[in-house]
Amino acid sequence: MPATFRSALAKVTPKGEEFSGIIAYASFINHCVEACGIERIRKLSNRIELLDPFSEERDAFATTILGGSQQLSFDGEGRVMLPEALIEVAGITEMAVFIGKGETFEIWEPRAFAEYAARARELAREKRLRLRGEGGAS
Repeated sequence: MPATFRSALAKVTPKGEEFSGIIAYASFINHCVEACGIERIRKLSNRIELLDPFSEERDAFATTILGGSQQLSFDGEGRVMLPEALIEVAGITEMAVFIGKGETFEIWEPRAFAEYAARARELAREKRLRLRGEGGAS
């Protein structure tokens, strides 16, 4: 785990204990592992709790994000061991790349990320005016 990611993730839990690690789950947007700190997963949990408790939407989010998440602590060297199921989801074999995305980051198989990044760059190029507030949302 890159040091810059580790330092941003260390937080105190509601019980007053320091949690030094990540929460990881299979991304339901991309073919990768999505991960975040404990504070981000709390925010997601709170948002899910605001949904109708009997709705399929709430159940789907709770199952996918909360039910599929794994709390992974850093070892003495700052590493985490991804569970085999998450490694398989992302198709990671020998190498992985870490991609920061604000409060979350993704762990990708390098070639899969290169292909995705090329498509994302093209979409961003097409939609670049939206960042300036022109041609749509501001």
